[in-house]
Amino acid sequence: MKELKRFCSFLIVAFLFISCNENSDFYTIQGEAQGSTYSVKYIAAEEKVTKNQIDSLLTAFDLSLSTYRPDSKISKINSGDSTVVVDNFFIETFQISNQIHIETNGLFDPTIGVLVNAYGFGPNKQQQDLSPRQIDSLLQFVGFDKITLNANKTISKKYSQTFIDFNAIAQGYSVDVVVNYLKSKGIENAIVEIGGELFALGKNTIENKNWVVGIDDPLQKPEERTLIAKVNLENLGMATSGNYRKVMIDEKTGEKFVHIINPKTGLAQKNNVLSATVLSKSSGLSDGYATAFMLMSLEESKLFLQKHPELYVMLLYADSNNKMQRFTTENFNKLIKE
Repeated sequence: MKELKRFCSFLIVAFLFISCNENSDFYTIQGEAQGSTYSVKYIAAEEKVTKNQIDSLLTAFDLSLSTYRPDSKISKINSGDSTVVVDNFFIETFQISNQIHIETNGLFDPTIGVLVNAYGFGPNKQQQDLSPRQIDSLLQFVGFDKITLNANKTISKKYSQTFIDFNAIAQGYSVDVVVNYLKSKGIENAIVEIGGELFALGKNTIENKNWVVGIDDPLQKPEERTLIAKVNLENLGMATSGNYRKVMIDEKTGEKFVHIINPKTGLAQKNNVLSATVLSKSSGLSDGYATAFMLMSLEESKLFLQKHPELYVMLLYADSNNKMQRFTTENFNKLIKE
């Protein structure tokens, strides 16, 4: 699931650094994290957060949830260590994942890791040519009901082969972690972006307006920079899933589609939904839902959204003529900057 998001760093955050308030200024922190980059921009009268503090926070996060670190808690659990006591990062990610898993009827499932690894998208990058029989044998280890968060904060697995992979939600949740840290320091207005997922806290009070974020065209060439839309954000988390610049085209039919692993079938299925952008009260929720929408058909997504008016969503999809179209919820439309 997370492999889609490796191509999703296509958000442009627009800032103008002209101060209209002599008592406040922008403070910018940038660095590397989770195999990508991060950017923290906050408004304050004085420096309240340093790069070392953000780096330490993100390192602690990785030591809990990164499947790319053999010394992380999740890697030790995946290796069979049932004595690992998980921290709040792990617990909250587990709880958010469980919520989305239930609401999407199992389409969002972090235990898909065993299939992600088999297809060559995991930490080892060892791709296998899977037969239907092999896929079926791996599916028995997939299912969020096959892992349990115990009262003593340890994790039990029904099968030792079950591999927990929170990568489809962890990056978004890490944004929330940084935002909460900024809040604890008294910061009320900021924008945090990690690997393309972001949260807009408060407003751009320097210019007395909302934060403005641009969303790239997923069909553009690498050297191009074309925006699908600009949106005004205030106290909203934003995440996008989709095979960014990796949309596949059938040579015979010209059909545009993406591939994503379905945790119910174990197959890398086709979908004409090219990308899903989700806004919600947290970047972690947005991240998880965006992944789930990549597994739903357009009609399934529309039905789901009727029951979830709290989500702001834009779906880009290929129509029957292979032309890219967009579907947006009414609340998303209200955020679009003309």
